[in-house]
Amino acid sequence: MLELRNVSKSVGVSRHITDVSLTLESGSLNVLLGPTLAGKTSLMRLMAGLDVPTAGTIHVDGQDVTGVPVQRRNVAMVYQQFINYPSLTVYENIASPLRVKGVDRATIDRDVKRAAELMRLTPYLDRTPLSLSGGQQQRTALARAMVKQARLVLLDEPLANLDYKLREELREELPKIFAETGAIFVYATTEPQEALLLGGNTAVMHEGRIAQFGRTIEVFRHPVNLTSARTFADPPLNTLSVHKTGDLFAHGGLLSVPVPDTLAHLPDGAYTIALQPHHLVVEPEGAALVALDARVDVTEITGSESFIHVAFADARWVILAAGVLEYDPEQVIRLGFDLRNLLIFGADGHAVEHRTAKAA
Repeated sequence: MLELRNVSKSVGVSRHITDVSLTLESGSLNVLLGPTLAGKTSLMRLMAGLDVPTAGTIHVDGQDVTGVPVQRRNVAMVYQQFINYPSLTVYENIASPLRVKGVDRATIDRDVKRAAELMRLTPYLDRTPLSLSGGQQQRTALARAMVKQARLVLLDEPLANLDYKLREELREELPKIFAETGAIFVYATTEPQEALLLGGNTAVMHEGRIAQFGRTIEVFRHPVNLTSARTFADPPLNTLSVHKTGDLFAHGGLLSVPVPDTLAHLPDGAYTIALQPHHLVVEPEGAALVALDARVDVTEITGSESFIHVAFADARWVILAAGVLEYDPEQVIRLGFDLRNLLIFGADGHAVEHRTAKAA
């Protein structure tokens, strides 16, 4: 088990990590999700022992390892900018951590060949990294991390330089590969879809802080604040400021949404409502959906999906719709959404509390 207790990291006057507390269980898959400069790499370096926190402590299986350097920890780390030994063959690159440990030749040969097969590197074992493609070099670094059998495996956007097909394959295989060792698996990404594909747990990061941590699907479905909801939305989250008066959330005369019974306890005042792009329906049918009219800005067609950018009130929204949909700029279209998909946040940015009505 890895525990970070109120960990902060400053470099000069710049604060990279602020008061992070996090517990990662052995054998778990944990995703660090956040935009560039959110603090993911800085946090990983603290976990690995490459950097020392300026405040707080780090514990492994109950033992304080805050000042213990990376050389004395059983850690494997792979960056997006892959690092290999240019003068060694692919075989020797993969074998290097085992040779340092003094592992016998037969075990080295078995483990290297197994890792090479999983990473599609078997034909290249006798070549040096500089003769390989970027994707093959990255897979060499991943294979070296795999054979090390570290207790903590840190992967910092490791698939960003790979082609789409291989990226999809490795997203599925990597958790299985490292889970066999019972290691703590930490994977940093900027992509919400990648976090959902990997599963496990997700820590949403923003400006060096943890906005939310929990099971990935729960964090996605039930964000505790606007920061988490926005980070976990791709395309961007659709938001609108509203005012609650009685049993309605309203935005001027353009939108009037019934207040769910579970939120009847909320005081009147300012709130923010939010919808994921796939929760907006174009040209809805039936009376079950809340309907509104929006003006099209632009439509992007990817082949299997369409991204429809619209203007509504003082907001710019995007709808993710299945299939090929074409609309002209300035065209007014009808949208709908199910109240059950509506996210509601208070003026402080925190998700409001739903309460079940008490029986009479």
